[in-house]
Amino acid sequence: MAQQISYEAFEAVDIRVGTITEAKPFPEARKPAVKLTIDFGAEIGTKKSSAQLTVHYRPDQLIGRQVCAVVNFPPRQIGPFLSEVLTLGMPDEDGAVVLVRPDLRVPNGGTLF
Repeated sequence: MAQQISYEAFEAVDIRVGTITEAKPFPEARKPAVKLTIDFGAEIGTKKSSAQLTVHYRPDQLIGRQVCAVVNFPPRQIGPFLSEVLTLGMPDEDGAVVLVRPDLRVPNGGTLF
């Protein structure tokens, strides 16, 4: 279990929901990954992310899917690609990424609370 944090520290992490509008293979990545373009609505706009989603998802299956992401981390250079948000996932029993997403469709840009 991780160290306890304050509620204020949790509030500092801006986790939003967005819809994947584009997903492409990312063969240049060190670990198998997919380049995502995610629409977070009018306030945040469209952002790019790299995610290791190659075990359970094909790029064409990701289009239109809602995902949760941290939108207030600084951008991170991953090889030739600048990842602007951290798409969230959980490991399955073998360690492969399973996306974190809402059960029902919600407006893009909604905040996790």
